[in-house]
Amino acid sequence: MAVFRESVPRGLPDKMMELNWTLVLLLVLLGAAGVGMLYSVGGGSWEPWAINHAIRFALGFVGMIVIAMFPPRFWMGLAYPVYVGALVLLVLVEIGGVTINGAQRWIDLGPIRLQPAEIMKLALVLALARFYHDLPDEKVTTISGLLPPLMIIGLPAILIVSQPDLGTTLLLAATGVMVIFMAGLSWWFILAVAGVGLAGVIGIGFYGLENILAEYQMDRVHAFLNPDFDPLGINYHPNQAMITLGSGGMTGKGFLEGTQSKLGYLPEMQTDYIFTALGEEFGFVGGIAVLAVNALIMAQGVIIAISCKSPFLRLMTIGIITTYASYVFINIGMVSRLLPVVGVPLPLISYGGTVVLAVMAGFGLILGAHIHRNAEPARGAGLFG
Repeated sequence: MAVFRESVPRGLPDKMMELNWTLVLLLVLLGAAGVGMLYSVGGGSWEPWAINHAIRFALGFVGMIVIAMFPPRFWMGLAYPVYVGALVLLVLVEIGGVTINGAQRWIDLGPIRLQPAEIMKLALVLALARFYHDLPDEKVTTISGLLPPLMIIGLPAILIVSQPDLGTTLLLAATGVMVIFMAGLSWWFILAVAGVGLAGVIGIGFYGLENILAEYQMDRVHAFLNPDFDPLGINYHPNQAMITLGSGGMTGKGFLEGTQSKLGYLPEMQTDYIFTALGEEFGFVGGIAVLAVNALIMAQGVIIAISCKSPFLRLMTIGIITTYASYVFINIGMVSRLLPVVGVPLPLISYGGTVVLAVMAGFGLILGAHIHRNAEPARGAGLFG
């Protein structure tokens, strides 16, 4: 197994002191904003969403700190087993998963429902980071350096897109491509693939998008391109979201004063459209504040990635931050009609158990990367080393 060597062994108190407390504070701010908004859209009540979100965030916070304390070699050793485990869970979803609103994405474990796709987002990053950590730099742009990562990305993508969950599939693909790029992929190869991709887009244009996408996906494309298309059906959610978001003006109507959510006009207000409820109550200023906090979180992640000596920690961190940034970009783009509706939550603010815990676990790995950023890596142990 590949190992990490640090010049000075450190105990738990030293590691706690070296935590990136700026990042921790920013995450707590988002978690508190999520609890507050869920309290508001719940009609000024802790039930049914705010109390559960607070408990999950607290559990995730403790887990995040615990994860950060483990040395990198621990997560390197678990990278492939975690990936295989997540892949098995995705297969179990296909066999007997729980279907909600036409999507089969969950496994019922009694008191909780597990969404394996959220676990796979972390597992994918760990597996790719481990693979490229052990791969010599000169082999990155070779068949042996590209085929395994494409398989690591493609297997879960096939399973997730069949749930159906196009948003998560695109998010996984974006994360995987970013990790491959940061591993040192040749620019000539990138340009060649971009050329093939452009040709593919042109081909799709001639062939017809309706021959590729499912009917409900085409309806979402039509709804995105034309706000007047099916206003009481597929376009109802996006249109109501825009009304809610715009009604907040510059400073909003005030906490607990949102009318769109209170009167039931805003659909999925506790999950995908939570940002619009926030915009209604806190206006443009509140929305920009949330975006600024997210931007600072992403910047902290990039800074930590740059500071890591280990390829594993560097790629792991940039992969997790890419996943997080994709969450934010897709959700904000969706609710503001800059992107089609794909059903991606706003991390740490939207209601959802598996998402909150997975996001916090990811930041635990990033905090651990910061603590162990000076660890000296050993490379070349191979795929199963």
